[in-house]
Amino acid sequence: MTGPRARLIESAIELVRVQGVHAAGLTALLDRSKASRNSLYQHFPSGKSELVATATTIAGARLTAVIEKITASRTPDRWLEALIGWWVTTLQTSAYRTGCPIVGAALAESEPDIQAAAGAAFADWHDTLGAGFATAGMPAAEAKSFASFVISALEGAIVQSRAVKSTQPLIDAQKHLSVLLDHYLPAPAEGDGAVATSGEPRAEQHSGGQ
Repeated sequence: MTGPRARLIESAIELVRVQGVHAAGLTALLDRSKASRNSLYQHFPSGKSELVATATTIAGARLTAVIEKITASRTPDRWLEALIGWWVTTLQTSAYRTGCPIVGAALAESEPDIQAAAGAAFADWHDTLGAGFATAGMPAAEAKSFASFVISALEGAIVQSRAVKSTQPLIDAQKHLSVLLDHYLPAPAEGDGAVATSGEPRAEQHSGGQ
């Protein structure tokens, strides 16, 4: 994806991750993407707001894909380790400069379309993770609610980790979320080889997803 539209979207995602929506100015977006103002309005007639809303939707879909991959390839007791480990790697490799673009978009109070795109991304994450919990045996009434709580705890831990320049908030989040997950999931059948949850997130390699 090397065309101006793709470059504009990637630049918007990266700038919002670091600076938030309002600090990611139009000039910076154009400079980073090496795209002209004409290209911006050709692909996004409403300008920066439409671009960032589109970028938010794409960034959200990428983390949805991460969640789907994790829940499809690991046992439930390893999901939190993998998801939080993904963010541990992201923060460490960016020297704690890179956060979640969906949170950045969610805080754009004066940009309702951008904020709505963030809300839709969160809802998709809740649905995807909640469906995984339900399939793993969590009561249906609790699965989506617990998924929402996991995302809330994760996003709060990411914000704290950026502020204190440490992954400790993420480690703490995994430790206590794992206790709750063990409470909600059905006990494994004797001899099924289930592994207890780990208290330490394992950094996972990834391709920059969001």
